[in-house]
Amino acid sequence: MSATPITTYDVLGRTVVMPCVVRDASAGTAMFEVDAAAAQRLLPSDRFAVVESAPGRCQIVLAVIDYRDNDLGAYHEVGVTLFEAPRSSGGDGEGDGGGDGGDGGESGTFITRLPVDQEFTCAAGRVIWGFPKTVEDIGFAYADDHVTVDLRMDGEPVLRLTLPRGGDETMAPMPMTTYSLIDGVPHATAFTQGGTGAQVLVGGDGVSLELGTHPVAGELVGLGLPAAAVMSTWTERMQGVFEVPQPLTSP
Repeated sequence: MSATPITTYDVLGRTVVMPCVVRDASAGTAMFEVDAAAAQRLLPSDRFAVVESAPGRCQIVLAVIDYRDNDLGAYHEVGVTLFEAPRSSGGDGEGDGGGDGGDGGESGTFITRLPVDQEFTCAAGRVIWGFPKTVEDIGFAYADDHVTVDLRMDGEPVLRLTLPRGGDETMAPMPMTTYSLIDGVPHATAFTQGGTGAQVLVGGDGVSLELGTHPVAGELVGLGLPAAAVMSTWTERMQGVFEVPQPLTSP
């Protein structure tokens, strides 16, 4: 039996061997219900359709991650993520959102913004997965029962997100799929994420979102944020594995 070929990428003169492994991080999320048509306009291709959680509504997740031991280095990250599904073709091209997702593949996520605070992970994320990473100013402030994350871009405040911190649950590695565009071609990336010191809280208790003056904050305002969160999560010791992205095929 032949050995599985090893996939590598050259990033800023360094070799990244796939899959990419996260050995230790802290991660939190806040989920909000927003306008589906406005969210659809944030997706860069009509090959993707937001998945409605209710008529005319969909869910968006703001994620904050403090990577401590990762194949791409130690860094902070803030993600703006939509739940969506790929369409089997280009769709109707109108970009008006709605519907319960596409018919070209399984539902997953699409990251519309992914600020980080280190250059290497920014370059690697863009080269390997086509993630919309940019290098920005991100600050984490930990307290015993909460964490507050500040994001600034171009010297302007974008958001301040406070999440409850705590939990004693163990989250088994969960397989998921995220989608992206690489050189204009839709790709799917399989990944798993789990960890310890975790909690899932229904409702917005302990969640606070403040939006600033940067245009990216304006994108979130256009969705109807700030609003009450419908759920938050925290994982004190998170691990994960990101696989090689695979192109989507059209019938």
